[in-house]
Amino acid sequence: DVQLQASGGGLVQAGGSLKLSCTASGFGVGDYVIGWFREVPGKEREGLSCISTSDNTIYYLGSVKGRFTISSDNAKNTVYLQMNSLRPEDTAGYYCAADVRVGATVKIACRGDDIGVWGQGTEVTVSS
Repeated sequence: DVQLQASGGGLVQAGGSLKLSCTASGFGVGDYVIGWFREVPGKEREGLSCISTSDNTIYYLGSVKGRFTISSDNAKNTVYLQMNSLRPEDTAGYYCAADVRVGATVKIACRGDDIGVWGQGTEVTVSS
């Protein structure tokens, strides 16, 4: 069974940090592009960051570049999203996903269209 399990969300004050984890089962995180997305009701889903360990490429959405860092630990089969300098506007449901399409790139994966495997979300709330 192919699954992704996201965790690490919570309540944090503005300026604080959180580290999200996305652990895969049924496949290796090194096999596909893995991405982090967030959703706020009434707003379009955002592809925040995607990583491909097979070709060492990473994509960041402009609004999180310099504040968020994606990394992968293939031995733990987990992809992380370190989030620093959090802002109230970062409040959202955060999801990880694996793009199982052949030839997917980090930029394509972070569009989030037809990506393949989605994990359940973890909520992040940033208080002002």
